[in-house]
Amino acid sequence: MASSLPRTLVIGFIAGALGVLLFHQIVVLIFYAAGLIPFAPYSLAPTPPLGIPRFLSDTFWGGVWGILLVLLMSRVKAADRLWVAVVFGAILLPLVYILVVLPLKGAPAGPLLAPMVIAFALIVNGAWGLGTFVFWRLGRRWLG
Repeated sequence: MASSLPRTLVIGFIAGALGVLLFHQIVVLIFYAAGLIPFAPYSLAPTPPLGIPRFLSDTFWGGVWGILLVLLMSRVKAADRLWVAVVFGAILLPLVYILVVLPLKGAPAGPLLAPMVIAFALIVNGAWGLGTFVFWRLGRRWLG
């Protein structure tokens, strides 16, 4: 088990990063194209404090969260892993953003509690969880 941990962590990071690029951002694209949100996917807008483009920052953090998700999924029965991945993304990520990230930035959470914003967060982050699950399964097959 210990010898497979580094491989699991790498697969988790890559799966989470690809989950952002190919699931999360595609759902953002669909919402944007439908006129439901004002911001485009794959944003090059700089994120503080380093000025890294938003989509690269999101991809990095998706990889970090992917590691945590893969560690969790490896402890759950196979039949429940898909649900764990989607619920992890849909529920945990928006909660951490609202309850931890925003207070650290000194930003109010009030506007994020609107029903449409919550629905968007659930769908986009649930899509990330689904994508991370898909790429984790592929990574496990390809890399053992």
